[in-house]
Amino acid sequence: MTQDNELTRDQLQDAAEQARQAADAAQAAANNALENATVAQSSADQAGAIADTLFNVAENFGGPSDFIYLFAIFALAIFVGYYVVWSVTPALHTPLMSVTNAISSVVIVGALLAVGADLTSAGAGGGFVSKLLGFLAIILASVNIFGGFMVTERMLAMYKKKDK
Repeated sequence: MTQDNELTRDQLQDAAEQARQAADAAQAAANNALENATVAQSSADQAGAIADTLFNVAENFGGPSDFIYLFAIFALAIFVGYYVVWSVTPALHTPLMSVTNAISSVVIVGALLAVGADLTSAGAGGGFVSKLLGFLAIILASVNIFGGFMVTERMLAMYKKKDK
């Protein structure tokens, strides 16, 4: 009877130690997530400062034009995208790759609309340029979509159990 109690105490101590280790691992993960959130917030603040600077420059030249407005959005997307992508843990890479492929499929829809543009409505050959650029966009987005799915498939194959 005493030996059974000893085994139970040892098992309880082992379980308590495992629980402490799990709590430490959870704390480390929480700290890592907080650090990533801080980096993302910092990058968003930097992007906001860049946008403010661009808008101030634009106002000095007679107000923000459409180009400056769109360029500011583009600059924000670059900075935020850079910091968000590099803050992602490797385990989340495969799902994010699939989302990127889905975004490329939206590009395909826009490219198909550009290819189907009416040549008579655009002036001086503008319809031909839109068709050409739309065709190039279809080709590049298709390569991105199919290549991304091939890479995703290979990455998922790494996690499958090998048959002996």
